[in-house]
Amino acid sequence: MKIFDCTTFYSEHLMMDLRFNILNDYVEKFIVCESTISHSGKKKKLNFDINNYPKFKDKISYIIIDEEPGDIIGLKNGLAKPHEKRSDSLKRINLSYDYMIKEIDKASDNDLIILSDNDEIPNLKSKQFKNSNKNIIIFKQLFFYYKLNLLYDLIPWYGSKAAKKKNLVSMSWLRNLKNKKYPFWRIDTLFSNTRYINLEIINDGGWHFTNIMTAEKLYEKLTNFGHHDEFELSGMTVNDLQKKIDNKEVFFNHFVDKEKYKERWNFNYKLKKIDNHHLPDYLNSADNQVKFKEWFD
Repeated sequence: MKIFDCTTFYSEHLMMDLRFNILNDYVEKFIVCESTISHSGKKKKLNFDINNYPKFKDKISYIIIDEEPGDIIGLKNGLAKPHEKRSDSLKRINLSYDYMIKEIDKASDNDLIILSDNDEIPNLKSKQFKNSNKNIIIFKQLFFYYKLNLLYDLIPWYGSKAAKKKNLVSMSWLRNLKNKKYPFWRIDTLFSNTRYINLEIINDGGWHFTNIMTAEKLYEKLTNFGHHDEFELSGMTVNDLQKKIDNKEVFFNHFVDKEKYKERWNFNYKLKKIDNHHLPDYLNSADNQVKFKEWFD
């Protein structure tokens, strides 16, 4: 079984460095997709340069998208409603998935296709993962904020998801799978595209390193990512984000309904500093402790 690792790229160079180095021994092909249009619809320059990763160059398939989805609503002279902006963002994300799936034509039926955001790194060293014979796999990941060793421990993160090529319906289907294995007697699984029996959740499934960047870069990310409409309504500024980083506080509350955006984007949960043995081996070498010292608390 070969593994194809699929992700998108905006400008997260640190995350790609980590991803390639952590997964290289296990992955047959890295599929990286970047668009000239952000999720919010703004034109952007291409930031990924395959020549920056000479060690992995032969393994990387770099895909460029230079078009909008055909059914985009658009800005309507700046009058688009939040739910319309969100709908357009989802269409742009799904377009990147459509491009990715074209790159796995050479994969065999039993090869594993993994889909992640680029800050979600699956633990392919996991014994549970290596011993799994399931058709569909979901990786339960530790959730880190701002620094590589600051843990957000309120919720587990079900990030990277995988399926054997023969079971892959689409990339958007894979991304939207429910993070739950259902018992054999659940008849409704026979008619569902999101609930499955032949599925395994990998409990030591890796790491979600979110918002490992400066406040300025974080603001740029949040005004261009899929939920940019919510962030814009929150009124948060670069200074607000810097205060959250300095205080080691999470700014986004996953437990509040999206309609209450002021509450949702005004959280102050304290992050926990954890021991480095919870991190990938790559981050525990003496050289890399120095290389990435800026991103450790």
